[in-house]
Amino acid sequence: MVNIKVFIYDDNKARRDSLKALLELSPELQYAGEAENCCHAVTDMETTFPDVVLMDINMPECDGIEGLKRIKENFPHIKVLMQTVFDDSDKIFECIKNGASGYILKKDSPQRILQAIQEVYEGGAVMNPGIALKVLDYFKPQKQNNPLSERELQVLQLLAEGHSYKMVADKLFLSFHTVNTHAKHIYEKLHVSSLGEAIAFYYKNLYR
Repeated sequence: MVNIKVFIYDDNKARRDSLKALLELSPELQYAGEAENCCHAVTDMETTFPDVVLMDINMPECDGIEGLKRIKENFPHIKVLMQTVFDDSDKIFECIKNGASGYILKKDSPQRILQAIQEVYEGGAVMNPGIALKVLDYFKPQKQNNPLSERELQVLQLLAEGHSYKMVADKLFLSFHTVNTHAKHIYEKLHVSSLGEAIAFYYKNLYR
């Protein structure tokens, strides 16, 4: 039977005690040690040799993000599973960037915490579903604020659909000169120098 050694970082003693009890109830997991912050993270790892670290993010003196950095720099093979009561996007990406193997919320069920430990030990990447959605949203193409007036957007939309300046003028009951002026303003506002660039910008950032 595999014994996965787990070290706990949390500034809340009751929380540490609860996690320790949870680990001791699972035959596949082994409690390796605990600390209230990451001030001695390197020494902690050298003396306990854990496979997985359950890492609280918000701790005094030396928080979980700094602890993660120290552990991954010196012991890259150790899996670090971040846990917090917050779902702060900046902290999520800071943890991912620095080598965290997963990110769960403290409100996750005991069963889910045990499952997450097992998954990261086996090489998986664990995320609470709400956090996974944040990550997906982060990597979606971001729609930019529309700098164009309503009329300029109408002109660009018609140009993007393949209409000529004259056809746009006819459809919007404008003069050719007015359409040409709108086009110049569109180029200036979008910081582009050709119709092709303007159309590309439209489909990437403004098209709904």
